Amino acid sequence: MTQVATKTIHFDIVGSFLRPKELKEARSAFNKKEIDQAQLTAIENKLIQDLVKKEIQHGLKTVTDGEFRRSYWHLDTFWGFDGIKHTHQEHGYIFHDIETRNDSAQVEGKIKFNPNHPDLLAFKFLQAQVADNEDVIARQSIPSPAQCYAELVRGPENIAALKSVYGDDLDAVIHDLGLAYHDLILALYEAGCRDVKIDDCTWGMLSDKDFWKLMTDDVDDLQRLQEIYLAFNNEAIRDIPEDLRISTHVCRGNYASSWAAQGGYDTVAKELFGKENVNAYYLEFDDDRSGDFAPLAEVTEGKDVVLGLVTSKKPELEDPAVLIKRVNEAAQYVDLKHLSLSTQCGFASTEEGNHLTEEQQWQKIELVVNTAKQIWHD
Repeated sequence: MTQVATKTIHFDIVGSFLRPKELKEARSAFNKKEIDQAQLTAIENKLIQDLVKKEIQHGLKTVTDGEFRRSYWHLDTFWGFDGIKHTHQEHGYIFHDIETRNDSAQVEGKIKFNPNHPDLLAFKFLQAQVADNEDVIARQSIPSPAQCYAELVRGPENIAALKSVYGDDLDAVIHDLGLAYHDLILALYEAGCRDVKIDDCTWGMLSDKDFWKLMTDDVDDLQRLQEIYLAFNNEAIRDIPEDLRISTHVCRGNYASSWAAQGGYDTVAKELFGKENVNAYYLEFDDDRSGDFAPLAEVTEGKDVVLGLVTSKKPELEDPAVLIKRVNEAAQYVDLKHLSLSTQCGFASTEEGNHLTEEQQWQKIELVVNTAKQIWHD
């Protein structure tokens, strides 16, 4: 749940929005060198201003820039750190029925925070749009440190690059990457950010028993991997200001309306829900791939859970009665006052976007807001 002023808000979003046609055309022109960076940025600025106005008009109390400046939900952030470069692999990420573009991130030196990190610059512009509005909070979403580590060891070339800089010293990688993230988070805080969401597919992948086969058949190794992911994430968010809300969003893949993994949260619940030092969890629960609500029993008392019951992958609207029923089912494991409703993921985790129209996107948002108001009256 989100606190805005003194009022508790029980409806929310994950953050990315479909890229307008004008933005896609501008980015294409930029890639063809038909316009320069300043011209692209001016178009991004205008469209982000328009988006924020629409978010507020639709009743949202937490707003984002739609990730309009990003190509990917995660890689752009990785490339913004010193010591990490933009590369390409032979293949992209393999989803259920599609393969993504083949961009990747690779270590080229010691990992450090860059004061000109694009996420920091993006947030400063977003914050300026709502700085005088006490009813609205600007949120910055960033991919998790665990997700970054998973990318840095994706494939033999990335592994070799990491070893060339850090050898076999995993603790040094945890320290440097954790510190780079910690410095980014503190820089966001100094810029006025009080809500940082950490997006993380690593736990979703570990929920998929078929995915395990790609990594190891050893259950002890899987447990060790969970501990490593936890160490990366907690290192980044230790000793942060008390008034900075840190949440995490767990997803099983969201690319052009497709998915990458399936399986309930039971295999990761003890580590993720019991030991990750966040204030809230944004969890995918829009279909059977996500399992049931029973693993929520592991959520540390007092933490919030945002139920992603409304899919962002399909245009069809869910039945509000079914949504209300499912929220009440989840309340068997987490007190209703600590629950909220949202879409299961963003509408465009990459610039391609999911297969629905902008009008249908806003209909989904209206469904979330209106249904939540029927459930919670505080």
